Amino acid sequence: MDKLLNLGRWIFPASFIMYVGLHFGKPDVGAAFVPDYLPFPYFWNYFTAVCIILFIVSALSARYDKLAYTLMALYVLLMALLVHLPRAMGYELGAEMMAADLAREKELEMVNFFRNIMVIGALLAFAKFVAKDKRVVG
Repeated sequence: MDKLLNLGRWIFPASFIMYVGLHFGKPDVGAAFVPDYLPFPYFWNYFTAVCIILFIVSALSARYDKLAYTLMALYVLLMALLVHLPRAMGYELGAEMMAADLAREKELEMVNFFRNIMVIGALLAFAKFVAKDKRVVG
């Protein structure tokens, strides 16, 4: 059973590869999530993808993994508070949307917000109980 449970150490960080694929495969979608007050949305889309790749490599190689989990939790928190929560409240969504579409988008963004909170919990738990390299964050 322990061998099965140990797979979580590999599966969880590797699951973030999906986000990297979305950032590189559909940059228009990723750039659309960048708040209007930030310039250069495509830069932020690609920069985020590179940061996620660095997180994955660090987590899987167990080098600076506690720092990587902690920084990824901070990134996901910022995404929740600066992107998903405002969109769930109707900000940053197109004014030209029909009422039903707007309500659906707001609901999806609230789901994204709650999902991000769950991921933050998992990242912090991994930082505390799974990470092996404690050089930077102690």
